[in-house]
Amino acid sequence: MTNRFTDDLRAASEPDWTETVGHRFTKDLFGGTVPPEVMAGYLVQDYRFLDSFLGLLGAAIAGADRLEARLRLGRFVGMVSGDENTYFLRAFAALGVTDAQRAATPDTHATAGFKAIMQEAAATRSYPAALSVLTVAEWSYLDWASRAPRPLPETFVHAEWITLHNGEDFRDFVAFLRAELDRVGPAEAERCHDLFVRAVALERAFFDAAYEHPLT
Repeated sequence: MTNRFTDDLRAASEPDWTETVGHRFTKDLFGGTVPPEVMAGYLVQDYRFLDSFLGLLGAAIAGADRLEARLRLGRFVGMVSGDENTYFLRAFAALGVTDAQRAATPDTHATAGFKAIMQEAAATRSYPAALSVLTVAEWSYLDWASRAPRPLPETFVHAEWITLHNGEDFRDFVAFLRAELDRVGPAEAERCHDLFVRAVALERAFFDAAYEHPLT
């Protein structure tokens, strides 16, 4: 039995994949012990992805070769623009993060890198390229969030960030992304491999940066 294309991509990204999903940040998140200034800085940086991420989703919708794929991606755009966006705004309020702080905080190197790779993948106008970066962004989060023990932390800032990334709908979406990348990725295997591996390295760097650049 041959491996799935996405399994081969994940294997090629090691050790960064394992270091990402088992990162100190995810362990502290599970325990509700991420320091407020670290969580605030992390969320400010993560929210910076929204514009580039929606652009990447738009590129995937434009490049998809099937109506069913466009519809599924479109539904996910609605979730990101709705529930996830609302979570960020509520979390900023709970953590006391002001609009002025958010505006004055520069991108970390990892944030700038991830925005750039999203824009790079979107600019290719290649459906497999867009899927490669999307799959890393969502599958790696499902992987770590699926490891969360029960009970979840009491604070919604921690708990909802976990449940946003391990619920049934999110699992279904990751399964869809993997199936699509398995289907179309081999035709552009070299490009997909390059984007996937670089995106995983950026995910690891992004978690590292949370502790290196707390919000002050």
